[in-house]
Amino acid sequence: MGNFWIDAVDLTWINGEADDPEDMCLHGNATAVIGEETFTYQCTVSATALYLLKTLTQDHMIGEEIQMLPCCGFFLMPNEALTEVAISGCPNGIDWSVIHAGQTVRLITESGKETVVPIADYARAVFRFADRIEAYYQSCAPKLPGEDELDQNGYTAFWNEWHRRRKFVPISEDTSCIP
Repeated sequence: MGNFWIDAVDLTWINGEADDPEDMCLHGNATAVIGEETFTYQCTVSATALYLLKTLTQDHMIGEEIQMLPCCGFFLMPNEALTEVAISGCPNGIDWSVIHAGQTVRLITESGKETVVPIADYARAVFRFADRIEAYYQSCAPKLPGEDELDQNGYTAFWNEWHRRRKFVPISEDTSCIP
């Protein structure tokens, strides 16, 4: 079995400041290790975290949605119920596929290299990353999504989906490995 690890440093808002109540998207220098490959990219880590959480229960294919390490994620498109959000950005970033196979996920990078990781190990890495990003949000002033209803709903849906997905518990024979 292979390994997966992800972290981010130098967390800031787009203006480079440690806090900005009007900016909804957190940025940072993310590093992901997939098998023997290491990817480092200055990206929108809030979008990365949500899309990693999505991959706990659904596949992600390279190029079909926003990248796993997206340059930007500036538009949040909520569904009608405000339970899910699609994030749109520019075409720049680093992507990989996440394909579920029983109690494992297959991570396939843009180079074509494949790493198989137990879902419980993958979930632990995703939760560590997502929890770190959420803690940064919580350390900042409350967000002010503006007066635009679409922006407000997008931000609400973002956190609704985040918290719903964060409750995921991978099925495992060894429950001691569940985060």
